[in-house]
Amino acid sequence: MIQNHTIMQYFEWHTNGDGNHWNRLKEDAPNLKERGIDAVWIPPVTKADNVANPGYSVYDVYDLGEFDQKGEVRTKYGTKKELKAAIKACHDNDIKVYVDIVMNHKAGADETEVFKVVEVDAENRMKVISEPFDIEAYTKFTFPGRKNKYSKFKWNYNHFNGTDYDHKTGKTGIYKILGENKDWNENVDDEKGNFDYLMFCNIDYKHPDVRKEMIEWGKWLIDELDIDGMRLDAIKHIESYFIRDFVHAMNEHSEKPFYFVGEFWLPDLETNENFLTDADYALDLFDVKLHYNFKEASERGQGYDLRQLFDKTLVQENPLNAVTFVDNHDSQPGEALESFVKDWFKPLAYASILLRYDGFPVIFYGDYYGIGGEMPIDGKQAMIDTLLFIRKNKAYGLQDDYFDHEHVIGWVRRGAKEVENSGCAVIMNSSTEEAQKQMFVGKERRGQVWLDYNNIREDEVIIDDDGNGLFKVNPGSVSVYCQKDL
Repeated sequence: MIQNHTIMQYFEWHTNGDGNHWNRLKEDAPNLKERGIDAVWIPPVTKADNVANPGYSVYDVYDLGEFDQKGEVRTKYGTKKELKAAIKACHDNDIKVYVDIVMNHKAGADETEVFKVVEVDAENRMKVISEPFDIEAYTKFTFPGRKNKYSKFKWNYNHFNGTDYDHKTGKTGIYKILGENKDWNENVDDEKGNFDYLMFCNIDYKHPDVRKEMIEWGKWLIDELDIDGMRLDAIKHIESYFIRDFVHAMNEHSEKPFYFVGEFWLPDLETNENFLTDADYALDLFDVKLHYNFKEASERGQGYDLRQLFDKTLVQENPLNAVTFVDNHDSQPGEALESFVKDWFKPLAYASILLRYDGFPVIFYGDYYGIGGEMPIDGKQAMIDTLLFIRKNKAYGLQDDYFDHEHVIGWVRRGAKEVENSGCAVIMNSSTEEAQKQMFVGKERRGQVWLDYNNIREDEVIIDDDGNGLFKVNPGSVSVYCQKDL
């Protein structure tokens, strides 16, 4: 039987740091499966530079909450034992687990070293703005709490090509490390001249020992946790050919089909396609352009032409490599890439990723369960659950688009024989007035009664002899009509 699949990003930036997140996932797994979630993207499982960090300030990639390092044994989310139990619970409920992998940088080094650098312009990393000078920086990682278990590899300044803090003077900047064959990696995003450097100690993937160690670590992680895939963080800052080699190595090593999605945070289709070419199309990418289209539509309201909602998006041009999302931990309020979609448009955006033919959609934990922190936001679980139900049970078959009005668009999924009573008609409206649209759902459906499964409209739509229905929608809303259950 055919089935639509859906990912949940199972965290937000302010996820409770009480160390019980893995336990919550373990308990939640049966509920997630029942709701229609088939995979979870979990936060970084590796030890960060402090226990409150969400995991992106990576200290030790071999410490999954097992060793007393950086003041705690556990990570923000729990211990290694609890992590393994959560993954097992997901697998017991037929949910795949994708781990967030941070390979761009390291933080929280154990010792300082003195070496030569030049300072570069923060807005143009190709422009040197100082003579060579000695810096004392935290670049030596010895992991004393782990005592060489799993790996004897120790990191030092030779394994990095940039850092941002001079311990000797207390000054911050972007300091390029000097040495033989030492430079920024070339096959990275060209924003700021060269966007290899992002933060902390920047890993140098030109170094053969680094490439070997990180690939061996990836294999170890697959074996240690029995995971099903990886979400690769900040890949526009990482040598694209290393990403290609890493993905191929993991696929060769894994004994089961293994999934990859990369975060290339740039809403430019050509740049995304160039990266996919470099990486042999061996992974999917998040559709950042679609996210920004949602944001713009939510902010402009009637000033936005809904017919352009999918223009220049990955899901439109490269649907087999597109992972669609509405918001995530980076785009939520107060974060570095804040670009949060406004509340009124969230149902329209989620309908756009969950009920269409193309794309692998992701539900954001913060949209589902709510966002914490100083600016808390309530979750929209009921709205998303309804759309998940429709995706799981109704949104199948060929798709006909009705993108024929700037404020009112729609599409029909014709249904599939393998899924009983499947098929749906979606209509969304960004105007301030009620609207309607005639859409064809199939001559074989004449006489059927269709209802709004979103429970917003109370209309009963009777399909006419030609297979058409006249579907209505409220202002600033989306309605999803399906055949009335007999």
